[in-house]
Parts: sequence; structure tokens; C-alpha cells
Amino acid sequence: MILTVALFAALAAAWLLIAIIEKIRLGLSFAQAFLYTPFKLAYRITDHKLKVARDADAPVIYAIIHQSKLDPALMLSLLPENTLHILDEASARSFWLEPWRELARTIAFNAEHVFVSRRLVRVLKGRGRLAVYFPDAIEPDLKSFRLYRAVSRIALQADARIVPIFVGGARWLHTSLTSVEQAPRSLFPKLAVSVLPPMTLDALAARDGEPARNRGNALFDYVAEARFGATDLGRSLFQAARDASDHFGASHPIVEDVVGGTLSYRMLFAAARIAGQRIEARTAPGEAVGILLPNTNGVAISLLGLWSAGRVGAMLNYTGSTANITSAVRTAMIRTVISSRAFVEKAALSNAVMAAEEGGAQFLWLEDLQESTSVLEKMAAAALWRWPLQPQNATNPAVILFTSGSEGTPKAAVLSNRNLLANVGQALARITISPRDTLLNVMPAFHSFGLTEGTVLPLLTGMKVFFYPSPLHHKIIPEIARKVRPTIMFGTDTFLANYARHAEDSDFSSLRFIIAGSEPVKAETRRIYRERFQAEIVEGFGLTEAAPVVAVNTAIHSRDGTVGRLLPALRMRLDPIEGIKDGGRMWLQGPNMMTGYMTADRPGELQPLEGWYDTSDIVSVDRDGFVTIRGRARRFAKVAGEMVSLGAVETLARSLWPEDNHAAVSVPDKRRGERVVVVTTADEAEPDQLRKFGKQNGAAELTMPQDIVKVDALPVLGSGKTDYVAAAKLAMKRLGLEA
Repeated sequence: MILTVALFAALAAAWLLIAIIEKIRLGLSFAQAFLYTPFKLAYRITDHKLKVARDADAPVIYAIIHQSKLDPALMLSLLPENTLHILDEASARSFWLEPWRELARTIAFNAEHVFVSRRLVRVLKGRGRLAVYFPDAIEPDLKSFRLYRAVSRIALQADARIVPIFVGGARWLHTSLTSVEQAPRSLFPKLAVSVLPPMTLDALAARDGEPARNRGNALFDYVAEARFGATDLGRSLFQAARDASDHFGASHPIVEDVVGGTLSYRMLFAAARIAGQRIEARTAPGEAVGILLPNTNGVAISLLGLWSAGRVGAMLNYTGSTANITSAVRTAMIRTVISSRAFVEKAALSNAVMAAEEGGAQFLWLEDLQESTSVLEKMAAAALWRWPLQPQNATNPAVILFTSGSEGTPKAAVLSNRNLLANVGQALARITISPRDTLLNVMPAFHSFGLTEGTVLPLLTGMKVFFYPSPLHHKIIPEIARKVRPTIMFGTDTFLANYARHAEDSDFSSLRFIIAGSEPVKAETRRIYRERFQAEIVEGFGLTEAAPVVAVNTAIHSRDGTVGRLLPALRMRLDPIEGIKDGGRMWLQGPNMMTGYMTADRPGELQPLEGWYDTSDIVSVDRDGFVTIRGRARRFAKVAGEMVSLGAVETLARSLWPEDNHAAVSVPDKRRGERVVVVTTADEAEPDQLRKFGKQNGAAELTMPQDIVKVDALPVLGSGKTDYVAAAKLAMKRLGLEA
């Protein structure tokens, strides 16, 4: 009895001591600190950003993402006592919340009925504070989104600042409001409170280029930024994937291909450890190691093995020219390339192997690795799969990607672990993805989208990915989709249109949505997928240097003809361009932007990116923040001294002949300096037709092409992008301008 009393007394004393420490550290009242202490200990809460919220000058609105039943108790414990908490009806009635409700004023409201209250405006104008709990919907429907508009109106009327708050990890709690299928439960997950600085809606709306007049969207985007703020960017990719395996289960199936079958997290990491040991034995820490592999489990194994060993994966584009492969090997100073003899033989890539060897690389064949692995090594890998071979650092380079080369010689972009983690976190703050999803990834890993969103994102989210080796197999991919039943797929308009031509109506019926990029999506392609497969194509925009996603539409918030809204934590600047009224030159800054370039004239030397990155893209932004690509700065021709957008010419051709593909290029002209030529697959295309159509749509006569070159198919890169260099050469050859 005495021992029991002593134990309880010791626990009470410890509780009181920790409460006093929390009261002093965070500036809480004693009652708040006393009730907060059990949460702090049980969930190891990272809360150092709370000072930003508590110190915010009134009037202020705390915009809280309501993920679990625990959130109101946490916020009542942590926010200033003079805050008025607007609770949902369940929280307002819950008996166990009674001690916390005594900490501050609370009122209840029905989230189904959006409110605009004069009382709330009066509270704010009296230098008050409001805490509003928003439903945990990454893509809220139109009804839920009305709450953002209502709160933005209240904030505008009271000239209040907004402070978004997101409790990272709360959706994994047993008190989570998300279904267990979408968010597997953890007993005591670690929580991290993400808080952003106070900002008025006018300041938020005008942050990126043209002021966006829709304050509801500005508020929603700022709250999404707080969601991204909970992303742990201090881990390496290996550690992040390992943590995901802990969360979703070591036996959770995560990757699959047509040859290797399905691998669980444990099997994948064990294989990666063996590959990493072989790489470690023949390379130095931080060295770039080439990967020349198709879209298979082998890519995921090789990448995890490299990251475990502290090496950098250099993704070689085997569809490029041999000169580009040799240049890539020399630029990144690659001494070892991981590949497969079966792949090289089947894809007839002996020239690519010779090109890599000419650059100074030797090959590590996966077949040799499998044959030389002993039973003891396999047992050791199975036991030690969770531990990396080398110390991990999130700021170290993770991959080297070579730009598409669609407009010139490819460049080597160096991306750190942190860059890739940031882009995954940004995507997850905008698009709903869960372990229930299955991704069909046909985009090659040397393409930045196929790497980050098609390989890294599934590893970190528990979403199973089915790798298919080539996007060019238009007849086979619908059959694969019929068997795999994916819910998400990536592609370009060209690929998607070809898949639809060979698909049965049921082949893609399992898809929730398709993310398309690299080229504009035709209205007809979008219509076919909506009507035949009930699948929505959402268009996005990316750059290799941005790891890669910059902006994206979603299934709920989408605007045809645009590439969506900017991802959270990315800043955009638009510089004016002479001769272009609607739009400006896009510059970007954010945590996903590359570390820097390597160039052929300074091989192996990182030239760091400092400050803003010039994308060379000409864009416009509408009142709701949706971005429209107007063209490339390098994709302009100077005709008789006037700037002509080649992208605008392509858009006109696409509008006139929507069923075909078009590429506008510039060629030399003795009289005008340059002239525009359209390379097209439209058999009926004639220059007079295009000029007449352009005139009807307000295009200047000077911008209209004098020549049209007809082809059976446009030259494309392995990523599916139009190869403009090859298209220009083709046009010059057909027009006799090569000399």
C-alpha cells in the first residue's frame, strides 16, 4: 500500500514538474500546461512553432485542420486563453473534452451550414482571436470549400491575420476522423505541430505575381502549406521509406512488375541492402552511380541500395542518342553503371552500353549480382534490412537527372534527398493518396516524373506501384490495367490517346484519376476518358529542376486548359516580357528546387543554384491562381523584329486540327531573320487554312506560318515530350534549308 502511494506521489510530482516546465517554455496557463502534459509525453509532440501562434497580434484567426477527435483538446491546451474556439457539434457535446473546454470560450456550429456571423466579426474587431476547425479534406468538395470562403469573408471584414495550424501525424491516431483503410492506426505516433506566420488575406493573395482576387483560394493554399510544413525534411529518402515500412507494415506489398512479381517492404529493403553492399565495395561515398534499367522492381532496389550506401543515382536515358549517354557519363563522372544483360539484349541497347563505356564507365550486371549472392548474405540482409550501410544526410545529393533535351543538349540536374522529399510532401498536401491506391507507372525512371511521383512517392505513402517497362506499348498497357486495376496512372496526352484507341471500356474503369503532363491535354482525350472510363484527367506542370512537380490540378479543383495551382511552399515571380501582354517569365523558389547543375565543361563539379530559378516558361495566372503555360522563352521566334510565340502557333493548329499532333519550330529566313514552320500529322493541313483560322481568332498575320511540313508521326523523346530539335532539323531538311 505504501509503495503504491509512493508511486502515485512520484508520478504526480513528475506531472506537476513537467507542467511547470511547459508553462514556462510555451507561456501557457498552469491549467493548460497541466492538461497538455499527458499529450506531450505520450506523443513526443514537436511544438516549438507554437510560439508563432501564441505571439500573433490580434485580430487573428487560427485555421486548424481537424484530423482527429484529439485536436480540439490540443488546441484548447496550447492557444491563448482568450481564443474563441468554434467547435463542431460532436466536440461541443463530447463528455471527455469537458476539462479542456473549461480552458477557453467555445461555441458550436454545424459544419454542413456555412456561417457568416456578425458576432465573429465583432469579436475580431475587438482584437479577439478565433480558432476555426476545417475538415481534414486535402481535396474538399464544393460544399466543404464554402467554409474557406466564409472564413475569408470574416477575415476581410475584420482585417484579421490568418495563422494555419496542422498537427502532423494526427490522422494515424486511434481517434482519427479518417477511415482506417486510408490511414492505418498507430498506438502512440509522434506528433509535430506545424504553424505558419500570421498573414492577411490581401498579403496572401498578392504573394505570387499577379494578385489573385479569390481570397478563399488564397486561404486554402495557405492551409495546404501548413500541411506540407509537417513534412519531416530532416530524413534521408532511405530513412523516410524505412519509416513508411514501419507504419504500413514490413509485409505490406509495395512494388510489382511483370517479371519479379510482388515485393513487400521487407523483401525490397533486403534486396537493396545486398545491391548496396556490392556498390559500396567498388565506389566511394558520394560517388555518382549510373542506372540504366527499365521501369521494374530493379530500379527501386538499385535506388534504395545506392541511398543506403550513401551513393548518388544517375539516371541514364537509354532512349537518347549515344552522344548524350557518353556526355552524361562524363559530366557526372560515372565510373559504374547498374544494368541488366537481359534488358540490354531485349531492347537492343548495345550501342548505349558502348557509349557509356566510351565515357569511362564499367557495368555492374544485376544477373551477376543475383548469382554471386550467398545464402549467408541473404540471411544477413533479411535480418539487417532496416539499417542503412552508411550514415544518412538529407542535404546530400540523391539523384542526378538529365534534362529532356527537347530544345538542346541535356543538362545534369542534381537533386538532394530533401528536394525529392519536399516534392512528395507538396504533392500530398494537394492530392489525396492512400495505401488503398494502386499506381500504374509506365513513365521511365530517367524521367523526373516517373522517378519522384512514380517511384519515390509510392515508397513513402504505402501506395502499391506496378512498374511497366515502356509507355510505348499502346496495345499491352490497357491489358495490364485490366489485370492490375490501378486507381491512379500517369501519362502524356499522346500516350493516353493511344491507350484509349486500343482499350476496352472496362480496361481503365478502376481509375480515380490520371495525372498528365509534358504536353497540353487535348479536349478530345479528356472527353474520351471521362465518358468511356469515368476517369478524370488532371493536368500538371513540372520541371526536372523542381523534382519535378510545380503546379497541378486536382479531381475537385480543376480548370481545363490550365496546369493547376502552384504547389505549397513554392514561390513564383513573373518578369515582364517585351511584346507579351498576357503573362510573364516564371521564376521559382522553394524547397524542391534542385541543388544545382553539373555541366560538360566542369564535370563532377556542382554549380549550386542560388536564389531564384529561371524556368524560361511564359505563364499567366488567373484570378483563382490557376497557371496557364503560354510558351517557352526559348520557344519564341523573332520574325522581322517581332517576338512570335511558337506555343501560341501550336495552340492554333491544335484548335483547328484537334485530332492530330503539331510542333511549331523556327527556321532561318534570309529576309525576316526567322520564320515559323508547323510540323504536323494532319494530312489535310494547309498554310492558308491556318492563316485564315488565325485571323478569325485575332492572331497577327506576322505570327502565321508560311510553311507546313506533314509527317506520319512527330519525333518524340523517351519521356513522351516532342523532340523540337529533331522536328526543326526535319523541317529544314524538307524545306531544303540545311545548307
